[in-house]
Formats: sequence, structure tokens, C-alpha cells
Amino acid sequence: MREPLPGAQWTGIVSRLGQRLLESNQADAIITMAPDEEDSWRPSPVLITRAEDMALARGMRMGYAPLLALLDAVKDQGFKKIGVIGIPCQVYALRALQDELGLEKIWVIGTPCSDNTSTENFHEFLNLIDPNPEQITYLEFRADYHVELRFKNGDKKEIPFLMLPLSKLRPDFFPLTCKTCVDYTNSLADITVGYMGGTGEQWLLVRNQQGMALLDLLGDELISSAPENAGKRAGAVKGFLKNTELAAGGLPLRQMPNWLRPIVGWLIPRIGPRGLEFARARVEMKAIETVLHLRRSLPKKMKNMIPNHIWKLTAPYGLKPQEGEKDSV
Repeated sequence: MREPLPGAQWTGIVSRLGQRLLESNQADAIITMAPDEEDSWRPSPVLITRAEDMALARGMRMGYAPLLALLDAVKDQGFKKIGVIGIPCQVYALRALQDELGLEKIWVIGTPCSDNTSTENFHEFLNLIDPNPEQITYLEFRADYHVELRFKNGDKKEIPFLMLPLSKLRPDFFPLTCKTCVDYTNSLADITVGYMGGTGEQWLLVRNQQGMALLDLLGDELISSAPENAGKRAGAVKGFLKNTELAAGGLPLRQMPNWLRPIVGWLIPRIGPRGLEFARARVEMKAIETVLHLRRSLPKKMKNMIPNHIWKLTAPYGLKPQEGEKDSV
């Protein structure tokens, strides 16, 4: 956004899209998440009907919440045009239901999703990364290989990915459903807004005419340019494959010496995959994770749970279907 919205996770593109839909009367209501009244990190589904109330939904939440349960409220209140802001699994369910809803228009604004966990688990993570987790008001995994934290007193802190205490997380910290996600980029949304293909900016994927109409709502409020593309992803993805093989087998991950972590953490943002190459790396990593964790936990379901595009993504890394893992059709 040319003028970032106050309190936005990035610059407020998603919030502004919801506002514009309501301001232009192209939507009667927006279904999205807002912070829980008692725990600001816990997501709470909300139905927003006033443009100014989109400010209530700004920021990242972590946890599970029944977003699509609000479709009942949409029906009860007689709304015919809605916007839905959701992550891939929510959008997938919405698309499966949409023909039965009797709505005139559904605008779908998606965000990418890497991994979700319970809000309680997320608090454990916050406890591991800072001695005063109750003071953290903002957290973002950035495309420059750092996690950014902001605090109630206005301070900011950046932690390189390599310095995160991920090895201390319990094996079930992330559920199997997230470890086996096959739609990281939210491909069923009209427009996806995230950071994965950016190098410090937000990243937009416009997939259809409806997505373009959403983008047009922002007009010159938005600054746009072609995404960058730099570095090589193969080494990073191969390293991820090896570590995920160990993790899926219940073996300890390879540990980098502590003295080396700051050096590598400095190098990766400068020589690692960036921009579109970073996005490709993450998509391939999620595909690898899907195959290895299903192979370990639910091998009989693999042929039904892994679509062909996942096998195409993992093939260059030698990860191919074994007997019974792929439908012959």
C-alpha cells in the first residue's frame, strides 16, 4: 500500500480489499478472523458489515477457528454478496460448498499458509524465542530469512531462521494435516496476498478476472512491480529433504554448530533463494513434507491424498511414488 494502514501485518492490502468491497457495496459482509477478546493471538471468526470495522481484523493470528460456520449467519441475515478471507484449507471447503449457498457473489481473498498449530502451542513457541513473551504484539516470518518481533513498548527484534529453537518443539507441535498441505499458495482464491515471492514487499497472485477486479479496487493506492528472482533453491531444498526424512522417521535432526549459525544466517539472505526462487523453494519443500510424512504415518491414504502436481514437484529430488502410493488412473 502506498500509505500503509496503521496496525497492519504488512501494509494492509487484505484489510483494504475488504474495506473497498464494503465501501463499493460489492459485498454485504466480509467473513474473516479477528483476535479473541481474552487472547489476542487466538483467532475468532467475525462477520464484518461496516468498512471501518475491517481494522478489527488486522494482524496475524495462530490457531484453529471455525471460519465457515459464519456461512449460517450469512444465510440467516439474508446477505447475497460476501467476501471471504481465508487460508487454503478454509478456501478449499468454501469452494466445495459454494454452489449450495445460494449466493449471488463470493469474493475470495486468500493468504498462503505454511503451518498452523493450536494457540496453546503457539504460546509455547513464544516462550522459547523471548524471555518476555507476554510483551510480544507482532510476529512475522519474513522472506529475508528472519522472524520479526514487535513489543508493547515499541521495540523490535529480528531473529534469523537458523537461530530459532525449532528442534525444541514437540513432534506433534504441527498437526499432520498441516505437514501434508498440498495447496500452500491458496490456489482456489481469486487473489492471494502474502510475502513468499517478495523480497521485503507483499506478493500478489491474481488468478482470474474476479481477482483482477479486486486488485482494481485499490487503484493507485497500491504500488506494484514485477517480483525479483535470485539465488538457487536446489541446495536448500535438498537439505530440507534430508532433515525431513530424519524427522519423519523419528530420528534427531542434523544440528549446525552454534558458532556457525550466525555466519550462515548472515550468508543465506545474500546468496540463498530470493523472490520467486524463494517461493519455488517453499512450494517444493511443502510437497516433500507431504510425501514423507504421509509415507510415515498414513501410507495407505497416499494415493488418495497426494495429487499429481505434488509428485511432479518432488521428482527432481528423487522422491517418486512407490508401489501403491499413486492411483494408476
